Amino acid sequence: MKVVIVGAGAVGFQIARQLIDNGQDVVVVEKDRAQAAFVTNRLDCMVINDVGNNVAVLRDAGCESADYFIAVTDSDEVNMIACALVHSDFPRPKTVARVRNLEYSTARISERGLLGIDYIVNPEIEAAKVIIQSIERGALSDVMLFQHALLQIRPVAVATDSPLHDKTLREAAQEIAVPFLVAAVYREKDYFIPSGTSVLRAGDIVYLVASESDFDKIFHRLGKDRRELNRVIVVGGGKVGVEVSSHLLVGAPVHHGLRGAWSRMRSGQTRRVKIVERDYQKCKLLAERFPDALVINADISDEDVFDEESFAEADLIVAATDNQELNIVTALYARSLGIRRTIALVKQAGYSTIATNLGIDVAVSFKHTMVNNILTYIRRGSVTSVHSVADGRIEILELSVDEQCRAAHKPIREIKLPPGSLILAVAHGEQHIIPGGEQIIRPSDHIVVITGKEHVDKVQEIFAAP
Repeated sequence: MKVVIVGAGAVGFQIARQLIDNGQDVVVVEKDRAQAAFVTNRLDCMVINDVGNNVAVLRDAGCESADYFIAVTDSDEVNMIACALVHSDFPRPKTVARVRNLEYSTARISERGLLGIDYIVNPEIEAAKVIIQSIERGALSDVMLFQHALLQIRPVAVATDSPLHDKTLREAAQEIAVPFLVAAVYREKDYFIPSGTSVLRAGDIVYLVASESDFDKIFHRLGKDRRELNRVIVVGGGKVGVEVSSHLLVGAPVHHGLRGAWSRMRSGQTRRVKIVERDYQKCKLLAERFPDALVINADISDEDVFDEESFAEADLIVAATDNQELNIVTALYARSLGIRRTIALVKQAGYSTIATNLGIDVAVSFKHTMVNNILTYIRRGSVTSVHSVADGRIEILELSVDEQCRAAHKPIREIKLPPGSLILAVAHGEQHIIPGGEQIIRPSDHIVVITGKEHVDKVQEIFAAP
């Protein structure tokens, strides 16, 4: 597979790195000389230091023979024009554009017939979706969901007072006494797939696999009960804050094209929502849009705001400003005041790990959600969902099992997976199973596999048609 990427910022660089590590042919186009040099020194791919909305440059990048064209610069207009040029002159590749302006992403110009864009990704909308998913599940932790497998993956930080601390996985399983599987453990900037004798330590982040109902029991054992989150503070009146507030207040986002993503909201449910925004003009617009919310014009970095507005009585705070450091500090301060659940929006995936280790319940990364979304799209076919962890070093894939694949009709113990790979879950009809070695893999099953980035293609080959 050949992929041309225009824009080598955080998202473009990470997508390029993961595809290269998977053995794909990647060409990067980046107009900034310093950033182009940075990519050249760190990635094994062709890098063109030029603009991406120029036909000659796109031809030099090999768009004529590419399978996918991904435009993820900081400019919506450049991304859309680049896709239009590719569609006009090089019809072979599927096109992906990052578009942040909601007016663009909902207008008819997003249809392929007008601008040649096959897939639009809006980072704010994707981040808001992930935040809402976590709120709907009690905001107990980050949540990795799959299209077909109803089992979930959630990271849990191990503290010194945790029932998991200083225990082997076998001992932890006996103490929790609820079915679960540990997919991976993050420790000291490294990940490993543990065995039953692996000992969990304080500071570890453990990726657990279980059903939603079993997760409620697991978190109860860990001292975190799921409760109604009826009093909510949303900090930041930007796009993410608006989308989250809209869902909390009316059960659907302001961006009506995404109604399906919010269908789980219970009808008739009411929440008391306070929105904190320091920009007065934004506050006026927010008050008009959300008459049932209390809109507060204040700077959240002023700790007096917490006392004056009785924030300590809240069940949940969502820190969604444009400043990731402020979001983390706000969530931590809220936790110190007794607010039960905390969510922080961050830009870099590495900050998610830091936030989790500091005790923030949910940390949502723009970069992480964007990369996963785009990778899921370009790996279509047998792959139906992609989640990256360890800054892209490990991937969790949901795949459909083809009738003709070499794994069909075999027990898991006979399937030769690449080193460090593990089948975490199997969805067979209405059954959703944490499998053992005797579990038979059948055609049309959907399986969830964890593997190293260098083995993704090999895993896909095992479960796809020859």
